[in-house]
Amino acid sequence: MASAAASFVTEMAMAHVPVLTQELLDLLDVGSNAQVVDCTFGASGHAGAVAAKLGPGGSIICCDQDPVAYEYYVSFKAGLRCKSRFYAGDFADTLADLLDEGFRATHIYMDLGVSSMQIDTPERGFSYSYDAPLDMRMDPASAITAADIVNTWPERRLTSLFGNYGEERYSGRIARAIVARRAQTPFTRTAELVDIIKRAIPTPARFGAGNPARRVFQALRIEVNDELNSLRRALPEAFELLESGGSMAVITFHSLEDRMVKGFFAGKARACTCPPEFPVCVCGGRATGEVITPKAVTPGLRELEANPRSSSAKLRVLRRL
Repeated sequence: MASAAASFVTEMAMAHVPVLTQELLDLLDVGSNAQVVDCTFGASGHAGAVAAKLGPGGSIICCDQDPVAYEYYVSFKAGLRCKSRFYAGDFADTLADLLDEGFRATHIYMDLGVSSMQIDTPERGFSYSYDAPLDMRMDPASAITAADIVNTWPERRLTSLFGNYGEERYSGRIARAIVARRAQTPFTRTAELVDIIKRAIPTPARFGAGNPARRVFQALRIEVNDELNSLRRALPEAFELLESGGSMAVITFHSLEDRMVKGFFAGKARACTCPPEFPVCVCGGRATGEVITPKAVTPGLRELEANPRSSSAKLRVLRRL
């Protein structure tokens, strides 16, 4: 059984395609003695590329809240030349723990996309392409599932969720349809939710770009896993963890994340913090960071052709002064 499990992990890791890997390596410029934190280890895609740059004096700390990731880490660790550790849990909590330890990093990165090991495992309920339990938890021990939200939240709250986190144009219509249907039978399967979403939206919208359930599933996943709050906590923690001259990189996949990262980076690169109505600067502030990517880096044509899932990825990098 152990060998079969190891074989499965190896096959899944090979199938997983991390996005913007070469761009991440080029912008971070990791040296052999670097002290690296991978906040979203997943199936070890980025970690494998980064760790290949590290020698015996370097280290990589790997974090993931999905317990399946630890199986990948066991295989990953076996081939390392550098030191490593694995932290299970929310990356914001890990960064806080590392700060308490007094650890300092030269490089930190986060890939905020959903891993292939989650999307392509039907029983996890992340994908609208498979009929599966309506779950979406990255940490299976978490209390709330997508089914809990769909079956218990009031219509107004569902409308707000789909509109804000999914940027869904027909959020109100979908929320009404969900509430009407669950009054008869609670939702338990992803296919049930996909069907209601398709029925709720106008006919022409069913044949637009992408699956019509994509935005609702995104919103539910973000809420189930508290993704935006984790990112909001993690950004200042990661910056504080960096030593002078160290760099942090974030790969985002939707506008809510990207706006948050862009705004945080811009704030660190801004010297004056006076209110805009002040005619002259009186704060005496100075920039504490330098934005290395004034414009977000996106996948090139070759990567888009090889991995269509990379199409919405954006990479931003900040250096601590």
